[in-house]
Amino acid sequence: MASNQDTTNNTSIKRQFTIRYQSEEEGGFSGQCLELPGAISQGETIEELIENMKDAINLILQSITEEANQKDKKSLVIELRSNY
Repeated sequence: MASNQDTTNNTSIKRQFTIRYQSEEEGGFSGQCLELPGAISQGETIEELIENMKDAINLILQSITEEANQKDKKSLVIELRSNY
């Protein structure tokens, strides 16, 4: 039996991000996504930091998507070549 559910918005894209992290003096870890500098978080363990970073990254990507979909704003795509 066919499903009537609309799956067009359930597209999942696998992406990789680099997290720079450090131990904190008071305990636990803090981290920042190098590709999305606004995505920062902390955790008591590395595993907790990873889960918290996933949440932070998803929030940033959701915000970017919502901003890009605003019809009253214009956007453009640029290409950048760098030796860094």
